[in-house]
Amino acid sequence: MSASPCVRHVVFAVAPDLVLLDACGPVEAFWRAELAMRAGRATDSTDPCVYRVTLASVEGGVLPTFAGMPVVTERLDTLDATAIDTLIIPGVPIDDSTVLQPELVAWIAAAAPRARRVASVCTGAFYLAAASLLDGRRATTHWLNAAQLARRFPRVNVDPEPIFVRDERDGRVIWTSAGVTAGIDLALALIEEDCGHAVAMRAARRLVVFMKRPGGQAQFSEALEAQSAAGGAFDALHGWMAANLHRELSVERLAEAARMSPRTFARRYVESVGRTPARTVSAMRVEAAAHALAQSRLPLKRIAADCGFGTEQNLRRAFERRYGVLPLDYRTRFSSA
Repeated sequence: MSASPCVRHVVFAVAPDLVLLDACGPVEAFWRAELAMRAGRATDSTDPCVYRVTLASVEGGVLPTFAGMPVVTERLDTLDATAIDTLIIPGVPIDDSTVLQPELVAWIAAAAPRARRVASVCTGAFYLAAASLLDGRRATTHWLNAAQLARRFPRVNVDPEPIFVRDERDGRVIWTSAGVTAGIDLALALIEEDCGHAVAMRAARRLVVFMKRPGGQAQFSEALEAQSAAGGAFDALHGWMAANLHRELSVERLAEAARMSPRTFARRYVESVGRTPARTVSAMRVEAAAHALAQSRLPLKRIAADCGFGTEQNLRRAFERRYGVLPLDYRTRFSSA
């Protein structure tokens, strides 16, 4: 680390009912990156930096959060003459009746041009859109709010799939991210852009998270989505399936585990979950294989057997179809083992 590292001022402009993890997750990531830099570890960055983080709101002082835990903030107008490297807008609970804080929208619109880059976490994208910063740009938000963002701000090209989106045009870089914990993914990407891969990787390891999370929002999660859709009707079966992926999981075997006839089981499962049992099994197997690839050094043959694919070739086909990469390429990119 150089004797005089650059200082990057990161401002979190927050609204009442802040989703706490939208802010504290990225703040922790920036701090972990700084610890990695202080440790003097090798870095591939020629421009080492430290982060100065400010949490600010319209009125300043104690701000209520959605989780109920208050946070202390500075007044936004005290930053009007302060240099801002990165402006981040965390999210708040949003529904069709939500009124965005107009003073915050106005401040964002005025402050964004003097920031090197602007970002949002989760539904913070609504504030960027209200400030006309996302017009004509590709952006994402929490998958539950994506359709609402598109309806409310039709000039935004909303993509509900990515974990985060980096859109650069007209000399301005704007990042948007998916829901809640995706703010950590976003922060790690910003850290990598600033300080290099080595520092970002060390921060990710300290946080015990993926450096680059595999897949998009659709993965969260095929198994959990199935359980949610079923409304609890097949919770026990889904748990059993996840523990027995190495076995043959035919409709007949699943029906036996559910104590139903195959015909009744197949009909009720589709009615409750909205997909066939085979699709859920396939999704669970690919997710289990992804986890094994990222978290272990087990050979591909063993992973294919443990996850129920039978052969490496079957695993490769399923994996490439789901994630668009081959299993070993995925391990090279995402492994934390």
